[in-house]
Amino acid sequence: MTAVTHIGERLLTPGEVAALFRVDPKTVTRWATAGRIGSIRTPGGHRRFRESEVKALLAELTTEATAPAG
Repeated sequence: MTAVTHIGERLLTPGEVAALFRVDPKTVTRWATAGRIGSIRTPGGHRRFRESEVKALLAELTTEATAPAG
């Protein structure tokens, strides 16, 4: 089940974010704790991540990784 914000933006679970970045879900939680990626807490205390923010970070990191050195 995926939550949806009031403006219609998808919220992703740590597992969904981890799959996009190919890391462990605990790594995603550590990134959120460190402020590297923003998160929202559900009333039950679970973290959720804005899809647009996750995709922007993924694009930024992908660009950095493929950019020619120089």
